[in-house]
Amino acid sequence: MNRPVTQLLYVDDDRINTLLFVEVCRPDASLAVSTAADAAEALDTARQTPPHALFIDLNLPDSNGLQLLARLRALPGLAAAPAFLCTAERVSEVRDQALAAGFQGVWEKPVDLQTIREALQQALPDA
Repeated sequence: MNRPVTQLLYVDDDRINTLLFVEVCRPDASLAVSTAADAAEALDTARQTPPHALFIDLNLPDSNGLQLLARLRALPGLAAAPAFLCTAERVSEVRDQALAAGFQGVWEKPVDLQTIREALQQALPDA
């Protein structure tokens, strides 16, 4: 039996990190990844293809991940979408602020597929 496709939105201005995330997800046919390089593109992408889960870099050229999450939450259907902050910074330095902003988790980049799968299984039981 095929699992339904889970639409992910990954937002990062670093092309290498974006490619790594997409490649990490590629082996799992039930994951479809949309990407954006900044907050404006993320908002447009989320409007066109509403994601089931959000993966957002902390530092973006036109915003930061905490501010972007608040803006994404205002879009129809995204108020409760699981969100994970991805950062090159020490997780311990941003965890409390990220959790207070509504992120379910904070991960150091690069993120591995097992971490993504486990988080999605907890956040989206049907994924």
